[in-house]
Formats: sequence, C-alpha cells, structure tokens
Amino acid sequence: MPSQQEVSAWRPPIAGVVEVFHARFTEHAYPMHVHDAWTLLIVDDGAVRYDLDRHEHGTPTDTVTLLPPQVPHNGSPATAGGFRKRVLYLDTTLLDERFIGPAVDRPDIADPVLRRRIGLLHTALAARGEELEAESRLALIGERLRTHLRPAPASGRAAAPGRGVADGLRGLLDERLTEGVTLAEAARSLHAHPAHLVRAFNGAFGMAPHRYVVSRRVDLARRLLLDGWPPSEAATAAGFHDQSHLTRHFKRIIGTTPGRYARAVP
Repeated sequence: MPSQQEVSAWRPPIAGVVEVFHARFTEHAYPMHVHDAWTLLIVDDGAVRYDLDRHEHGTPTDTVTLLPPQVPHNGSPATAGGFRKRVLYLDTTLLDERFIGPAVDRPDIADPVLRRRIGLLHTALAARGEELEAESRLALIGERLRTHLRPAPASGRAAAPGRGVADGLRGLLDERLTEGVTLAEAARSLHAHPAHLVRAFNGAFGMAPHRYVVSRRVDLARRLLLDGWPPSEAATAAGFHDQSHLTRHFKRIIGTTPGRYARAVP
C-alpha cells in the first residue's frame, strides 16, 4: 500500500484544550519526542505500538491512551493498514503534575464510557456554537481520568543517580529553548562534565538532549502555526535556522510538513 496521510489540526476556544489533532497514517513512525501537554489519544482504526519510559505499549481496541507531558515516547503502526487516530492535547489545568507518575505506569485505560465521552467531545469540538457542550464533556472526562489515575502515596524512594543533573539540564534547555545553549555552557552552569550531562540525560529521559530540544521546538512551532503564523516565521520564532530546517524535523516528528499542517487547520 502506498504511503498515505490525512491530517487535521486546530485550536478550539475551550479552556484546557491546547490542540485537537486528527490523523491517518499508513507508514509514518514517530521518533522519540516529548510534548509540554497531556496527550489524550483514541485510535479509531488499526493500532499503534509505542514506547513510554522504556516499556512497550499498544492501543488495543476500545482503549484510551493518556501520555503525560515531558515524558519521551514514540509511535508506529502496529497493523498493516496503518492507523487513524484522534488526539486531544490538554494543559495541566485538567491534570496536574501529581498524575504524571500514575500515567507513566498505566497509560492505556480500558474504559468504554470514557472512550465514548472522548468521542462525543471530539464531535462537539468540531461543531460551531457547541462550546458549552464541549466544556461540559471535558469536565466529566477530566473527573473520570483523575479517578483512574489517583496517585499512590509517596514511597520515599530516592531519585536515581544522576537525576538531579539531568533535571538541571532539562530546566536549562527549557529556559533557553529558542536561543539555545551549548553543551559546554550547560556543563559550566551545572558544574558537570559534558559527557556526564549527556549520559545522565539519556539515562533519566530516554533521549539525547538535542532530540529533546528539537521536539520541544517542533511543539512550539505547531502552536504558532495554529495561531496563523507563516511557516517561515514560525520556524525562526521556534529556534530553527530557517523553514527548511523546521520542515525536516517537523515531518520526521509530526508526519507532515509545516505547510500542509497549517493548511489542515479548519
């Protein structure tokens, strides 16, 4: 089957929803990347396999997948015909950071009621003048997700060796996301050897620092595109050298080009 893709993306006027993303891919495989929002995913056709926190997962029929912010993950078709998915990117007003750990442990939720509610929310978000319905459905979805993800009591476990350095590097990369920071500068700031920084970051987050930066910049670029920015301006504002630099990484991570993504906005 030849490679096919269908993409639609928009930002609805609903508090808590950062983006709605509908897509069908036959061959595209997402590399390891991160988002700064929660990823609430349902697969309508086919299946996706993905890695989260070094554990392999899948999207069997009638499940809901919730991927937490700042946790690297990938994704690829698990069936010959690819997959068709609907995604909501949600900010932390709906689910705060307490729920990240439980979501890492249990990202796939078998709950037909929750799945049906998410489908109805997508329908409401695609219709004009249905903001109150969408807000109401989102509130019920958030309540049900929090019930599934009640955080366990703190175990008192010590952080993994090198985690403090890795967290420090991530904070520095986030702080200087668009202007960038060299590894030498980061090493001086964090009082650590550059090689130790890279090893610690890889060990803590499962991806290299430069991959983290690129995926965060792509996330920023897609938000700017949803706001109507031309791809060339979104590229430089997000920290890329130019539009071609953005296009190369955008297509690798999102599965389509910035121009096609922008034109897919209703």
